Amino acid sequence: MKEGPDISRVAALIGDPGRANMLTALMDGRALTASELAFQAGISKQTASAHLSKLLDGGLLAREIQGRHHYYRLQGPEVAGAIEALMGVAQKHSGRRVRTGPRDPALRKSRVCYDHLAGEMGVFLHDTMMERGWLVTDGDALNVTASGRAAFARFGIDIQGLSAQRRTMTLSCLDWSMRRHHLGGSLGQALLAGIRARGWAERIEGTRIMQFSQTGERNLKHWLRSG
Repeated sequence: MKEGPDISRVAALIGDPGRANMLTALMDGRALTASELAFQAGISKQTASAHLSKLLDGGLLAREIQGRHHYYRLQGPEVAGAIEALMGVAQKHSGRRVRTGPRDPALRKSRVCYDHLAGEMGVFLHDTMMERGWLVTDGDALNVTASGRAAFARFGIDIQGLSAQRRTMTLSCLDWSMRRHHLGGSLGQALLAGIRARGWAERIEGTRIMQFSQTGERNLKHWLRSG
């Protein structure tokens, strides 16, 4: 007797190369049109349309209509987390692909994973907050401590407000290039938003790369030491 969710249905949706390429193209949190996704996947618009229909029906994508244009984005952070984890498995156990990936130094160092920070900088952020005792594990859960609440408040993040949201606040997300965890959830989103608002880093247009300035990287490390 089968128990638990039917992962085979979702796995079959992601498993097609064209659909997988479209899903990874949406990992930076942007919404793209069918034509843009077809280009990213290297397939025809007609084929892309059929794939998008299946991904929508399967609950992996959301669609937003503005006038004549239809925009597609990942359904949510849980979909992004699943794809990020699969990237790590694929990189470890399958052959190399001739495409920009973790071998790209800029992409390896710092990138967007849906709406939070990943790569070396994301893992560094996660590990330092754990070392400082701002975050602690409780079984599979990741919780914010009293000292963490104070540090995040000084950064301008309202932990109480985040905890009232329906979205999971703290989530350890397996990083596909580092094979260690970075911080996801609404707290991860708020931290990346704060970093960008301060001008410490900016996303390179058309890529997942988050490029830190020397001053920005220095300021982030200073906050982590003194926050």
